[in-house]
Amino acid sequence: MATAHQGLPEGRYGRAPKDEARTDRRLTVVGLVLGAVLLAFLGWTGVAYISSQPVSGELTGFVVISDTEVEARLAIRKPAGMTGVCTVRSQAEDGLEVGRADFRFEDEAESLHRAVTLRTTQRATNAQLMGCSEASD
Repeated sequence: MATAHQGLPEGRYGRAPKDEARTDRRLTVVGLVLGAVLLAFLGWTGVAYISSQPVSGELTGFVVISDTEVEARLAIRKPAGMTGVCTVRSQAEDGLEVGRADFRFEDEAESLHRAVTLRTTQRATNAQLMGCSEASD
């Protein structure tokens, strides 16, 4: 008596499991390589953007002094001898802008830490550094 063939005909219902595993592995490797290339590109563009900015700053803190003044503490980085300008703004509790001013930094040093006083039209709840750039004189 002939034995019955147990199983499906070869190649009739899709790929064999070992072929699927090989394809999955290829897709994983391609995905990892593309992800690494994307991360490298984003890192490169970020460094290129930051290094192209000759003057940069960071708000290190602020204190609301009164209903009409806010003191902002800034850390500024710039080339020696260059004059930098940083814009600081402040908002009231409802989000309305109550103060904005440009502050010049003419010091010879490359790294500065300064406190500036921003006058406001009403009581402020914050101070924000909007950006820094080279003075256009």
